Amino acid sequence: MQQPAIGTRTRTLGILNQYHLSAKKSLGQNFLDDLQVLEGIVNAADVTDQDDVVEIGPGIGALTEQLAQRAHQVLAFEIDQNLIPVLAETLADYQNVTIINQDFLQANVPAILQHELDGQHQLKAVANLPYYITKPILMNFLKGAVRFETIVLMMQKEVANRLVAQPNSHDYGALSVMTQYLYRVEIALEVNKHSFIPAPKVDSAVVKLTPQGERPEAAYSQTAFFSFVHGCFMHRRKTLWNNLQSIFDKQPATKTTMQQVLATVGIAPSVRPQALGVEQFITLTNEFHKVGLLQ
Repeated sequence: MQQPAIGTRTRTLGILNQYHLSAKKSLGQNFLDDLQVLEGIVNAADVTDQDDVVEIGPGIGALTEQLAQRAHQVLAFEIDQNLIPVLAETLADYQNVTIINQDFLQANVPAILQHELDGQHQLKAVANLPYYITKPILMNFLKGAVRFETIVLMMQKEVANRLVAQPNSHDYGALSVMTQYLYRVEIALEVNKHSFIPAPKVDSAVVKLTPQGERPEAAYSQTAFFSFVHGCFMHRRKTLWNNLQSIFDKQPATKTTMQQVLATVGIAPSVRPQALGVEQFITLTNEFHKVGLLQ
């Protein structure tokens, strides 16, 4: 008799009881037990047998199983040593799954991918992220050396709203600008907190990130761009002008140069950073580099 999918509530509870498992708060564990949501995540990533998929935090294998049924290969990073033997059993029927017992944020991901994958398939990343590492994982993807064709991440709804936020909205900030600089961002589905064991305190959302096409104007340096944007939003209630003085300095010559740059690009010093679009931040970054204020 074929067992139900790992992602069903009956099977999830059965596995947790069989292995005497409970969610570790220190690792932000919440086991997703809604098969419809799991299928929605895989559908959002449009996973096929032409894809190799990197998963972060497979838990007991609910999402991993759904990915393995469609992907060419699944490479899952699991930090919890206690879950490695569990995954070996729950995913025993899938020969296209490799579990890496490492912290994704500490692992040499490019080297591992080169060793474990054939490099002949599209690379996608799919994960149900623990809430406490959502931002570090996002920044890893934004700054990382690995290029993914598609990234689909489950996260707390509050962070998802920040990623898709537009200028002049409450949720718009540095994370919005940095993410949208590199990716087209959309919320693929919203997920009720009761789709997890145990239920978290907040609802979640699944976000799909697709690399941006070539921009008419790109920042001269991604690192400088991220640093500049972060500085502009350091004090959200302050004007752009006040934040720029924090980024650079308040010397008369510097202030004169800043005024000249703002006049050149047509941005008023009194504007607040949350009123500026991604393209305006790109232009500002490049202009401040031209006059020597950004290296």
